[in-house]
Order: sequence, then structure tokens, then C-alpha cells
Amino acid sequence: MIWQQIYDPLNSFGFSTLAAGIPVAVLLTALAFFHMKAHLAAGLALVVGIVIAAFVFGMPVAMAGKAAGYGIAAGLFPIGWIVLNIIFLHRLTTLNGYFKVLQNSIGSITEDRRLQLLLVAFCFGAFFEGAAGFGTPVAVTGAILIGLGFSPLAASGLALIANTAPVAYGALGAPVIALSAVTGIDLLDLSSMIGRQLPFFSVLVPFWLIWAFAGFRGMREIWPAILVAGVSFAVPQFIVSNYHGPWLVDVIAAIVSMSSLTLFLKVWQPKKIWTSTALRNRHDNSKDDIKDEPIVVDNSVVASISVAKSWMPWVILSVFVFIWGTPFFKKAIDTIWSWKYAIPGLDKMVMKMPPVAKEPFLEAAVFNFNVLSMAGTGILVSSIVAGVMMGYSFKRLLKEYWHTIVLVRYSLLTICAMFGIGYLTKYSGLDATLGLAFAHTGVFYPMFGTLLGWLGVALTGSDTAANVLFGSLQKTTAEQLGLPPVLMASANSAGGVMGKMIDAQSIVVASTATKWYGHEGDILRYVFFHSIALAILVGFLVTLQAYVIPFTHMVVK
Repeated sequence: MIWQQIYDPLNSFGFSTLAAGIPVAVLLTALAFFHMKAHLAAGLALVVGIVIAAFVFGMPVAMAGKAAGYGIAAGLFPIGWIVLNIIFLHRLTTLNGYFKVLQNSIGSITEDRRLQLLLVAFCFGAFFEGAAGFGTPVAVTGAILIGLGFSPLAASGLALIANTAPVAYGALGAPVIALSAVTGIDLLDLSSMIGRQLPFFSVLVPFWLIWAFAGFRGMREIWPAILVAGVSFAVPQFIVSNYHGPWLVDVIAAIVSMSSLTLFLKVWQPKKIWTSTALRNRHDNSKDDIKDEPIVVDNSVVASISVAKSWMPWVILSVFVFIWGTPFFKKAIDTIWSWKYAIPGLDKMVMKMPPVAKEPFLEAAVFNFNVLSMAGTGILVSSIVAGVMMGYSFKRLLKEYWHTIVLVRYSLLTICAMFGIGYLTKYSGLDATLGLAFAHTGVFYPMFGTLLGWLGVALTGSDTAANVLFGSLQKTTAEQLGLPPVLMASANSAGGVMGKMIDAQSIVVASTATKWYGHEGDILRYVFFHSIALAILVGFLVTLQAYVIPFTHMVVK
């Protein structure tokens, strides 16, 4: 029996919107104010979501349960799979002293913590966002920052803030490709438009990142280095996105930015070296909360490891992640084995209706278990290769993998529950009801349409998913209001990148990478202001493009 989504079940759009927002409100309130463990808060929100979907929006209970189950499976694969394997690699490098030498090598470039933060969180993180996306950059950079001595709150929050400007072109352009698919707008037009919005923030975000860490004075003291990092990322981002396409934007921009900043630091260093790793003007005792197993590494072993060897596991990781991210490799390896399961009672049984969709269509619900081509598998293979090259036996690798599973078990549960909520809201139409509330803002739609993208990523944890979710709605609404569809579709993705730092999955990845388990609410409270403030700034830019400088959304051919 096909079920049609209902977007105003209470015959009052205001009350229906409030009802649709209850599961998200429960989740955020439980995390931020009641300090509930993340897996318990997510579980509670999922139960509340099923109740709202079934008894307010009229979705059959069995169908709501299947939507939640589909989301749980999608949370474990591919997102949980990435987290598990990146933490496994980090554990291997920590146990044998390689990570200690890596930390020292970064310190040899500069002892200044602000500059280390720029190199690791912004430049290095952008590369992993471009190559793999889906939580990889936060997991990698959060772990490295902890190793460099940053507090768990600083490492988590700052890694999330840094992982914004590159997100729209993450995973070799996956969000832009998905946006083109659902809107029918030319892929290169979308790539160009987003590439005229985000470069401003590629320059701004590094300044914002250091300001959040060291305060205004601390930021001002290293402004030349910040400018080099930002501009050397923004310029390639603009050029590649406008004249090549979305595929290699982040990878090229990150390599240029890393190289430029490293070379610049060979000839310039700040007058005052910033050695503190604590957040400026903020009480931060998060280091006291770490209850991790003590890892003692023999100093003589550390001394025998060269800098080149210490970087070897991460170079291997970069190569494998990049290979796994290429469409050609994905297609080739999926032909070896890939399993698709159409979920009975859900697949093609939910009908999305206008005005959310241009015309009624049935939502597919097919779980694609293409585990061989998942980014997490590339990370696992790279971890095994690096582990063998570091001298681990296969028996020891299995032992440490089990220890890693035990270590991240609650984080995996949380990620699964979060995705359960996301998929439930998608199939029940709760997210569409929230989206329609933004679409009713008339002349202010460029601002609120941008914030709709922000909301989409906050709900789904993915710029790709948010583009699939709201892309067609953005196009339809823009046409009704006389706005350029390419502008508002792009705004969905550009605004969405700022929601990446508050989506629950990213926060769980950050807390896991920094071993600050159970403090997801603290991380959320810290990054929320930064997220909404930057999203509003993107909204202002889009509003200017819509009404003041409309030539910026003209298509370059």
C-alpha cells in the first residue's frame, strides 16, 4: 500500500512545523542541556521521531520502523565504517611511536600552536575532505591535534570549524554531483556558482578558526600566514570549480595551500611563539575528562624512527583514500561484489508530493552494501598495509582491531541512531515540512533558503544528503519567486557546509577521534554559535547575489 507524505497534518502549518521539529529538538536538548550520553539521547530522539511520524504525520508504524532501520544500517555503513578504521590506524601509529615522531615533525615546521592548527585542521583536513569526506577529515585532524597536545574540546571544536569551506566539493565533488542529479541543473553551472560563493569563506574561515582558538590579538599576530593559507586555497578553489568541474577542487586547493603555507613558514615566523594549546578566554578542563588506556612508548624506539617513516602511514592513507574516491575505481571494484537490498514495505512505497517535489514520485529505499568501494574499506586496507610496514604481525593487527571496536562501540551506536533519525524524517516528510517553512519567507528567501541548506546538513550529517533532500525544493521555490534556480540550488550546498560542524554524526566522530566520549553536548554548545554565524554570513552573500550584484550568478561558458 503506497503512503503519501502529508506536510500539514494538523491543518495549521505553524503547528505542523513545530511537531516536525520535535525529534530534532529532543536530540539537541538532551545533548546540550541535560548532558545525556549521546547514544541514549539519539535513541530517545529516534523513539520520539517514530511516534511523531506515526501518530501526527500518519505514517504506518511498520513503515516508520523500517525507515529508521534503513538509516541505522546506512549509519554503520559507510560512516561508522570510516570512523572505526581511521581510529584503528591512529591506534597503530600511536602504539609504536610513529605518531609521536609525526607530532615532532609538525612541531619542527613551527612551534607556534596557531600555525600548527592552520596546517593540520585547515590544510590537511581539506585534503581528506576532498578525497574522502563523510567524517574522515574530522577523525584524522582531531586525532592529530590531540596528539599535538590540544585539549579534547579544542581539538574537537576546532577540527569541526575548519572542516567547512571544503565540504561542498568533498568526496571528489559528490555533493555537487548529487545536486545536479536532483535538480537537472548543469553540473558545471552548479560547480561554478558554488565556486563563486565559497572562496570568500575559504579566506575567512582560517581567520575565524584562529580567532576561535587564540582570540583577536592572537589572530592578528599571525595574519600574514593565515592570509597565505586562505588565499592559496581560495584561488585554486575558484579556478578549478569554474573552469574544470567539482571533482578535484579540494584536493588541488589543499595541496596548494599546504605547500604555500609550509614554504612561507620557512621564511616567516611570528615574533611571539604561541605555545599554549588551551582555548583563549574560555575555561577548558576537558583534558581532565580523558580516561584512556595509558600508552607508553620506549624513547629509544621513537629515536630510531625517521620523520619520513612517521609520515608513511598517512601518505599511504592519502593514496588509498584518493584511489577509493575515484569514480572509475568505485565502478570497477563494485563489479567484483556489491549487494543491493530493496527494503520491502518501504522501497517505492512512500510518495513525495508537490510542492516539495515538482510532481509526485515514489522514494526508493535500497540499501547499497557496496562495502568493497566504501571509503572506510580503503582506510582499512591502508591501515593493514601501513601496519605491516610498521612491523605489526597479522595476529597483533587482529588484536588491536578488536580493541578498536571495543573503544568506539558507543560512538558507532550513536552514529547509527543519528542516521535512523535522519532517514525517518526523510521518509516521513518531517524534514520537508521544516523545509517548506523556510520556503514561505518570500523576499527573504535567499537568506532562509541558505539556512535551509544549513538545516539539511544539520539533520542529515551530509552536504550530499542535504542537496538530495532540498535541492528540488530550492529550484522550485526559486522559480516561483523569480530567483535564479542555479543560485538557490548552490546556496543550499554553500549554506549547508556551515551546518557540518553541528550535525550530530560529525560531533560523534570528533568526540571519538579525541577520545572525549560522552561529551558531545559540550562540543555542540561550543561550535553552535560559530555554525549559525557563518551560515548567516553565507546567507548575506547569497542575498547580495540575488538582489545587488546579480551578475555574479551569470553562467560562464
